[in-house]
Amino acid sequence: MPEVGDGEFLVQLEEFSMDPAMRGWMNESPAAAAAVELGSAMRATGAGTVVESRNSTFPVNTQVVGMFNAQTYAVSDGTGVTVVDPALGSASMYLGLLGLSGLTAYFGLIVHANPRAGDTVVVSAAAGAVGSIVGQLAALSGCHTIGIAGGSEKCARVTAELGYDLAVDYKSGDFAADLAAACATGIDLYFDNVGGEVLNAALGNIAVNGHVVLCGGISQYNATTRPPGPSNYMNLLVRRARMSGVVVSDYSSEYQRARVQLAQWVKQGKLVAPQTRVSGGLAEFPSVFAMLFSGENFGKLLLALD
Repeated sequence: MPEVGDGEFLVQLEEFSMDPAMRGWMNESPAAAAAVELGSAMRATGAGTVVESRNSTFPVNTQVVGMFNAQTYAVSDGTGVTVVDPALGSASMYLGLLGLSGLTAYFGLIVHANPRAGDTVVVSAAAGAVGSIVGQLAALSGCHTIGIAGGSEKCARVTAELGYDLAVDYKSGDFAADLAAACATGIDLYFDNVGGEVLNAALGNIAVNGHVVLCGGISQYNATTRPPGPSNYMNLLVRRARMSGVVVSDYSSEYQRARVQLAQWVKQGKLVAPQTRVSGGLAEFPSVFAMLFSGENFGKLLLALD
């Protein structure tokens, strides 16, 4: 058991957030963050309870969320740690909707993209942790929403449970044609979580003055060679469109304001926060993480320790 020093506290971890970004942290030269060194605990956001404390800000029995890594106990001095406010939501909500997934959706769409009522908004990985929230926020903004998901069952859930107006199956025999038919007037805003051929198909349908927001590229995270550039990129020029990236940490000073707003929408019944929660021990961490890449999760994927 790690020892607790002055100004520190000990957290017993209870559940972990599974995030596609973890795949990048396993590479030798990731683009956005330092690699996790071999032999060290895997970097992971976890929720748990303070069981010993020498820090008055984090007394015993306080529920907290932070980058505690994949381990059953962790010592912290409070840097980057958030105290769970029960008035806003549970600890698991702080790993999903009120955590980086929901905050990415909020700032990526509402603040960065700034959609207009009437816009046609297309979201890839619409059943994922971020995409499941983006579509709902776009609907709240008065937009026409089209979700891209894998398989007929997921597409049905995307419309029935998340409120997307339409869903397009990227696993269909002719995805590009299906997407073109779904957005005949063009895509005003494309929120991309997958990259690859899905991004290329969206670029082929971008509207004049459209906007492509790059949030992630999960289809490329396990690639062993650099993927080719999208062949439809010239549409950005012809249709006077633009493409920009969003990183949620740029908005860290505004996280609490966004959490309050997101929690309010949930209480008003305007927003749902789907989760796929798998129970097990740390030994299941790799297999649960792999579910992200096989598309087995709906909404936020969590590992809850037995």
